[in-house]
Amino acid sequence: MKTRILLLITFCYGTLTMIAQTNCSRFYPMEEGTVFEYTMYNKKGKTDGISSYKVTSVENNGDSTTATMAIAFTDNKGKEVYNTDYSFTCTGNVVTIDYESLMPQQMLEQYGEMDVQMDITGTDLELPNDLSVGQVLEDANVTVKIAMSGINMTTTVDTTNRKVEKQESVTTPAGTFNCYVIYSDNESKAMMVKQSFPSRVWLAEGVGMVKQETYNKKGNLMSSLELTKFSK
Repeated sequence: MKTRILLLITFCYGTLTMIAQTNCSRFYPMEEGTVFEYTMYNKKGKTDGISSYKVTSVENNGDSTTATMAIAFTDNKGKEVYNTDYSFTCTGNVVTIDYESLMPQQMLEQYGEMDVQMDITGTDLELPNDLSVGQVLEDANVTVKIAMSGINMTTTVDTTNRKVEKQESVTTPAGTFNCYVIYSDNESKAMMVKQSFPSRVWLAEGVGMVKQETYNKKGNLMSSLELTKFSK
């Protein structure tokens, strides 16, 4: 169970930079019905699964815009692992994600049936519109505390040292895109297990995340994903 919780949290939190879809964001187009599909690969380049996103609603309130996104993850055998809805907001020059709403509803329901108490806290991840090479971005984190049958378990994911490294062109099955490359150090802690996984994200104006790579602490590629479908 510990491993499953950790995988769900790191997958959800790792996708924060690709799901902020608002009409006040320079990098992410906002239209109801916009659809993204990302294919995930293991370190050998074999498909691990597919994550699908769809903008289902957009609401404007003063100087902020709040959108609802539906996400579904299918494993390499074609089985849907989970699906959920969550919200995110763009205010002024910055897009922020509600970290709590990223927890899959099926997982919450499952733990509810098991008499599990869950407390989710954290700091929203932010992405400004005015990216530039060399820019340093704010850190973020999420913590989940679970109490079940007298057992307490805490899982945290910290994202630090975020910076814009460079600009470069990237080609995927969805097309060719001019991207900003954002590096970050990520660390997860669950019980006595600590894992470090640096990552890079390629962001394209008007599209969002085009590619992501995750490495081990030695810098070797461990997993990746790329944009394989995009329509609006």
